[in-house]
Amino acid sequence: MIECELKIPVEDLDEIRRRLATTEAEQLSVAQHEVNVLFDTPSGRLATSGQVLRVRRVGDRNLLTFKGPAAFSGTVKQRREIELEISSSERISELLNALGYEPALRYEKFRESWRLGGVRVELDHTPMGDFVELEGPTGSLEATAEGLGLDPARAVMKSYIGLWRDHRRRHPGLGRDMVFGS
Repeated sequence: MIECELKIPVEDLDEIRRRLATTEAEQLSVAQHEVNVLFDTPSGRLATSGQVLRVRRVGDRNLLTFKGPAAFSGTVKQRREIELEISSSERISELLNALGYEPALRYEKFRESWRLGGVRVELDHTPMGDFVELEGPTGSLEATAEGLGLDPARAVMKSYIGLWRDHRRRHPGLGRDMVFGS
């Protein structure tokens, strides 16, 4: 599958939530805590090539995700994504370690999910601020953003990890991992 997304920083998730509630949007989930662990080789081969191997735990669900290098059409990010539901994040981590991958970074967020037309709208609260992530058909992402009062031109092209690295440069006392309470 090819994932297409816009990621827009926002000051007020409550305002976006109110806007969604006045549309035909359907709330898919309340805010849930996510713990994500990125795996890589000791040399950082995946990160260097723009690829991601991630284990995500949200509630009692565990997901293994591979993402290929990103390409951009304006501010819309497109990349190959393969995602599998797995029974145990601990067991898959053990398997990845046996294959030569090791935990490279951990990041957390609280994510609330909505669907508006054919677009998935994710309200993300992270340790460095709040974001709205829109995923769906490329042609509908900017219009959906504008319909929610968001400016697609403000979309950021970096991943949460790239944004976290920038944030850490501005706040040098923060730890390597993007976690609450660090």
